[in-house]
Order: sequence, then structure tokens, then C-alpha cells
Amino acid sequence: MKSVKAFAPATVANVSCGFDILGFAIDAMGDEVEVRLKDEPGLVVVSIEGDEGRLPYEVEKNTCAVAIQAMLDEMDSQVGMEIYLKKGLPLGSGMGSSAASAVAALVAANRLLGEPFEKKNLLPFAMAAEKVACGAGHADNVAPSLLGGFVLIRDYHPLDVIKLHVPHGLHCTLLHPHFELKTSDSRSVLRDNVSLKHSTIQSGNVAGLVTGLFQEDFELIGRSLRDVIAEPYRATLIPGFYETKEAVKGAGALGMGISGSGPTMFTLSKGEEKSQAIINAAQQVYDSIGLGVDSYHSAINTRGAYILEEK
Repeated sequence: MKSVKAFAPATVANVSCGFDILGFAIDAMGDEVEVRLKDEPGLVVVSIEGDEGRLPYEVEKNTCAVAIQAMLDEMDSQVGMEIYLKKGLPLGSGMGSSAASAVAALVAANRLLGEPFEKKNLLPFAMAAEKVACGAGHADNVAPSLLGGFVLIRDYHPLDVIKLHVPHGLHCTLLHPHFELKTSDSRSVLRDNVSLKHSTIQSGNVAGLVTGLFQEDFELIGRSLRDVIAEPYRATLIPGFYETKEAVKGAGALGMGISGSGPTMFTLSKGEEKSQAIINAAQQVYDSIGLGVDSYHSAINTRGAYILEEK
């Protein structure tokens, strides 16, 4: 093989109560990366599409290149590769844009080298890219993008990642208001300390959500989609958040939260048929405040990243 192209899906991180420890993948959108072997050693980012010229070509700043370089360093390899990135995700959207690029690049490069790493063992390299992209090597986007489904990061030291059950019929709707919210801004509003009361509430909701997934108890899933740690502060940065939350629950959503650091919001519902009503309810809210909103609905992606083409 001289070339491999891979796809990695968009993700929802935090899932309301699971700040930095929960995430899931969706089918609706994602990034594509093609990696080609070259004769000279070293990495080169050759082209980037769909980013409006905003992403860096420098290998030490580009998440695709950082992820692949971390893998090559682990192998002590000097192999040369060209990287071609096609963005399907908007930047600064809260849909795991940087994570999808890194994961797709890793899956393609790993296959090109004969798969020296099992899929799950690519995760630390993707986390290295996340650290460059947003200042912290969290796994709640890269893990579900790589592995698919719902993922729990039980611990980071050492890294302990667990795939959770995905109930049949669980559906996601994403609502992306037309403005960009930087991860750094979303993190800057968070508090350094959490009260015992809020820690107890949040722990109960995480346990309830995980239990609801395994028991396919949709009402329990909905009751558990409550965040008392990050959402109260981040919601103030998203126009129309609370109005939208109330509207979509009235339209049949189990619950709504902020996807990652925002501004995208996610809802979960039982079955796809409620998606259009949820979208219509959100659209009415944003029409009333004069702000555009894009919407996507999708089953939960249980496959994760995969190969598109090899030649």
C-alpha cells in the first residue's frame, strides 16, 4: 500500500453529567484524512479542505501530524508521510473537530504501516494531539471517535477506558448555533472547586446515566442528563440555551446538554421520529432571537473510525 484514507466521526463529550469522563460518537458528520507514504523521512501536511484557511500546516501544530508523529516516536520510526485533511466538522463547534482529525489520521497511518498498534492503543497518540489543540489531553472526544459508542474514561493515570452499552433506538439530535465558542473561553468560566453537595449530585447522575444505558431505561437516562458543575457557567455563553432546553424537552427530548465546550447542544431521544419536532422547537427559539442554527440528527455511531480506501 502507498495510500490509505480513513474517516473519524464527530462526538459529544461530557454528556451533561460526565465532565471530561464521558463521550459518545455520532453518525451524522466527521473528518476524512488520507495518508500517503513518501520517500523522504518526516511528515508534511499537503492540503487541508473545509477549514476556510484557518488550520495550521506546521507539523508541530496540526493535530493530524502531531498524532502520527507521536505514534512514529513510539515506534522509533523515521518513515515519511504526506497528510491530506478534509474537514467535515466546523471548527470551534463542540463536536470534537480536532479529535476527529487526529483519529482519522492515526487510523490511516496505522493501516499504512501494517497495523503495528491495536485500535484502542492509538488513544494516547490522539490525546497528544488534543493537548496541542486545546491545551489538555482529554480523551472524552478522541476515545468515542476512535472506538465508537458511549465511552467512559474511568481514570487517566493509568488510562482506563471502558465502552458502555448503547440502547437500541437511542437517537441524538445536534443543534449548532451560528457562532463560534473557543474551548479556552468555555474553560475559563469554570470554577476550580466543587462543593460536596454538587459533587454528590453529579456522581449520582453519572451512575444513573451509566445504569440507564445498560438497562435501556430511557426515563432514567433523561433524569440523569443533569450537570451542576459546568453547565450553569457555560450556558451563559450560549444565547437561547435555557429557552431551547425547555422547548426541546416539550418536543420529546429525554434531555439536553452542551456538547463538549459548546456552542453545539445535544439532545437524546427514544427513536428517530422525535428528531424533527426537536429541531422545529429549537428553530423557533433561534428565529425569535435572530440567530441561525444548524441541526443534525443521528443514531449513535457504534463503529468508530474506519478505513475508507487503500491503494
